[in-house]
Amino acid sequence: MADQKQQPTKVNQLRPSDTGLNLTVKVVDAKSVVQRGRTQGRFAECLVGDETGMIIFSARNDQVDLAKEGNTLQLTNAKVDMFKGSMRLAVDRSGHVEVVDPATFSVDESSNLSLIEFERIHCVV
Repeated sequence: MADQKQQPTKVNQLRPSDTGLNLTVKVVDAKSVVQRGRTQGRFAECLVGDETGMIIFSARNDQVDLAKEGNTLQLTNAKVDMFKGSMRLAVDRSGHVEVVDPATFSVDESSNLSLIEFERIHCVV
């Protein structure tokens, strides 16, 4: 089977429950979060973006080491998770995160998609 390269997604195109996304983003800010409970993994909430906007990227375990402020990341097979009604970008085991050459774009810091709250609407038929 031929390996088809998916068109890169821009941050402003992200929607709740999107999967299979490929993005190139710059890390604007990264904050480690202490996790309590059953999981012992490392976790960081990172503000990432491109020339179209920003979103929080939930980095886990080895991804935390890559998601440092100023790095440009290539996210392969990423997905949008919902957390308390807001979108978060994540890459699970089926995806890949790598540091790539610095991007030439400037991040549009005026549009943060993680600040938009979504409400689930249940329809009764």
